[in-house]
Amino acid sequence: MEQTVNWNVIEDEFDEYVWDKATAQFWLDTRVPVSNDLKDWRVLSDIEKSILNKVVGGLALLDTLQSEEGVNVMREDALTHKEIAVINNFLMMESIHAKSYGTILTSLNEKAVTEATYEWMNNDPRMQYKVQRINEIYQTADNLKKKVASVYLEGILYYNNFFLPLWYRGQNKLANLSEIIKLVIRDESVHGTYLGYKFQLSFAKLSSEEQASFKIWMDELLDDLLENEFRFTEEIYAPIGLADEVKQFVRYNANKSLQNMGFQARFDHATIEDINPIVMNGISTETANHDFFSQVGAGYLMGSVEAMEEDDYDF
Repeated sequence: MEQTVNWNVIEDEFDEYVWDKATAQFWLDTRVPVSNDLKDWRVLSDIEKSILNKVVGGLALLDTLQSEEGVNVMREDALTHKEIAVINNFLMMESIHAKSYGTILTSLNEKAVTEATYEWMNNDPRMQYKVQRINEIYQTADNLKKKVASVYLEGILYYNNFFLPLWYRGQNKLANLSEIIKLVIRDESVHGTYLGYKFQLSFAKLSSEEQASFKIWMDELLDDLLENEFRFTEEIYAPIGLADEVKQFVRYNANKSLQNMGFQARFDHATIEDINPIVMNGISTETANHDFFSQVGAGYLMGSVEAMEEDDYDF
């Protein structure tokens, strides 16, 4: 028998907290005037423009997968009514993210360039490997593995593409483009923290033998994804000399994603101090508030649950 959700009954306090946080952070790409970045955009080299278009286009592909497949499957093993409501919010925001990347591309490029970027993202072997590998899990694996795939996608694979806009923002360039990226990051940090917490609840119900076997699967998946990610990084970022720094940023966020799920960091030398300070400046720099009604800000905020040890991205 279908039962009505009763918002006066607290099934899990974290559901309430994340619902309030996620709804308070609501934003739309139409509130950020990306075309105001054209002055900065026009002085970039052709290779810089090409790389920026590719990282933004790559994000559009990943967020399309997440909005059409990834978030939907998170409902299947929801533990509470309000968890479903939270996931519904996440689904809408992933669609807004995917649209926002299109807004960036069309605001800064001629139509032919935008169409070429979409053609590239739909055919690049490295990008396609990411989405196919993750979607295979979404379509065929059990619900706990689906959560891992989602956390890895949002908490690790996105960050390769986030690096360059933040790098420019740290140099006071492309402020509106990076404003959108920072708003997306803020959302994704909440999504990753919440799904990591829900993962921990279900993972704790497994026997020690089942947990050990599951962790082996997780590690193998992470190794596979990172191998492809680092090759992609070389192909994209080597022309501007940033490949090694992007890899370090990915490793750092891999550690954060594992901590969200209750595990120790994988990489010993990938702390906040090891990240390019220009990128961290881009993350922390205060920017203009484009939402004058609800006062949605643009900080790089990371949710915190008990399993996490670092506090640099805390709410």
